[in-house]
Amino acid sequence: MFDIGFAELLVIGVVALLVLGPEKLPLAAKTCGLWLGRIRRSVNNIQREINEELRVEELRRTTAMEKEKLDEELAEMRKPFAFNEAETKSASATSGQSAPEAKSTGDDAEQANSVKKSPADD
Repeated sequence: MFDIGFAELLVIGVVALLVLGPEKLPLAAKTCGLWLGRIRRSVNNIQREINEELRVEELRRTTAMEKEKLDEELAEMRKPFAFNEAETKSASATSGQSAPEAKSTGDDAEQANSVKKSPADD
């Protein structure tokens, strides 16, 4: 964090001993150590939170990309079904009847066939 060597620490210690005196120096060192510990923990917590947010953002980005790929694959899978549906609609449009009308016409034809067979069987 700081590039402080042994010589610099020794100079700081001597100056602190001269300024504070031998009675207050241990209390000042203890207080300084406590504050440095608090600052270090706070910085570590902030770094952890930032890393967590970056990880969450990366997961969101990855999820969005995967969702886009899956949507494209789903669209590709639906193409044959859409083609068949369009083909069915065009076939019913060319015959001039809708699918329910064609079914009812088919039912009428079956009934006519059954009526024709009944008199012939007698």
